[in-house]
Amino acid sequence: MPAAPPVRTGPRVNEEIRSPQIRVIDEEGEMLGVMSAREALARAYEVGLDLLEISPNAVPPVCKITDFGKFKYEQQKKANEARKKQKVVEIKEIKVRPNIDDHDYDVKMRQMKGFIEEGDKVKVTLRFRGREMAHQELGAKVLERIRNEMAEATKVESMPRLENRQMIMVLAPK
Repeated sequence: MPAAPPVRTGPRVNEEIRSPQIRVIDEEGEMLGVMSAREALARAYEVGLDLLEISPNAVPPVCKITDFGKFKYEQQKKANEARKKQKVVEIKEIKVRPNIDDHDYDVKMRQMKGFIEEGDKVKVTLRFRGREMAHQELGAKVLERIRNEMAEATKVESMPRLENRQMIMVLAPK
């Protein structure tokens, strides 16, 4: 069984353009009008450039006389720029206890605000130890206080829920 031909991504170039009639734009960006693909290819080769299919779904398809190597380079540069500008959203975890002290609470809030400003999500984990499970309302109050203080900068992605011996709430930047 013969190997399948490699699948090309990107626009069709030169002989790959199958449409009998195409709309052509020359290297300066001037509209040359509708002509046969063979005629357009001859014009491209005359000036030492390639015929590149710009919009294949138009009727007739639009092709441009340009340097394919330069076009590929420009596309690569655009893709790299887009990749640089992407921000990966991380989930940062803050652990608190039901009877957290005021100063400790303030430190945790400062950390949370910093994470939110950087665009990260914050997972607030409130852990119960020993007999603290009997007073889950204290933990719920702490999470409610955090939610109210962070209300203008965040939205609650998942409401506080009890899993085993801990309550978990996820905050995301607005």
